[in-house]
Amino acid sequence: MSGFVICVDGPAASGKGTIANRLGALYGLPVLDSGLLYRAVGVMLQRAGGNLDDAGEAGAMARTLKAQMLADPEFRTRAAGEAASRVAVHTPVRMALRDLQLDFARQPGGAVLDGRDMGTVICPEAPAKLYVTADPEVRAERRWKQLTGQGEAVELADIVDDIKKRDARDSGRADSPMVAAPDAVLLDTSKMTIEHATDAARRIVEAARARWESSR
Repeated sequence: MSGFVICVDGPAASGKGTIANRLGALYGLPVLDSGLLYRAVGVMLQRAGGNLDDAGEAGAMARTLKAQMLADPEFRTRAAGEAASRVAVHTPVRMALRDLQLDFARQPGGAVLDGRDMGTVICPEAPAKLYVTADPEVRAERRWKQLTGQGEAVELADIVDDIKKRDARDSGRADSPMVAAPDAVLLDTSKMTIEHATDAARRIVEAARARWESSR
């Protein structure tokens, strides 16, 4: 891996996606939203009449996915998020998507990887790592605003429940992705505007970039 890779990990609705996209724009790097990969697998499997809880079926669907297939707006719905959380627990799915993510990260100039285990599993050698988090209630409100802005009729209380259930499900796994890399910088955005969070992230990345360049 020769390019400058930025890993932006964290739980759902922490702000990591917006931060990753802004960092990508700032540094001129392509951005991969790894969560969309799992959402795509879940939605595509449902469309095909498959079983989200069947590891073999989900893994087979994951092996057909390409990065250029991620533009479908249905992948960003609440239902897609629920499907993603179910297929993401399957080892065959994670293994099938790992090569896709690694290929993206190996682009000559580098990349920004947005996810939950980018800095611990996919690119543990990445020079810049952030773990973006926020209180569950704050994350739920952000997600609720996003969904209602897309025209979905959802109750805030239901989104709070979804977020807490997803956190509990992830943290209860032996291979939980809800763990920051030892060398990741924690960024709690609970009380930050997106502008403040982006600026904080930029400063973290600038420090990492300076270390990376001096070591080459």
